[in-house]
Amino acid sequence: MRAQQVIGLVLIVGGLLALIYRGFSYTKETHDAKLGPIEFRIEEKEQVNIPVWAGAGAIVVGTGLLLRRRRKD
Repeated sequence: MRAQQVIGLVLIVGGLLALIYRGFSYTKETHDAKLGPIEFRIEEKEQVNIPVWAGAGAIVVGTGLLLRRRRKD
């Protein structure tokens, strides 16, 4: 497999995942304090939304890369 085919497949899979899940979340530590044996920790949950057009665009570009490669062969 050539690099262009791998990139095309990664874009297609990533685009499909973006359309299915529409984003992801992660936990970010913001504050940490220690007072002797007592520890305080504040964690915030962040949400990242992926637009539908970005997922669809990744699928189109990935498909274009795969089809372009086949035409040259």
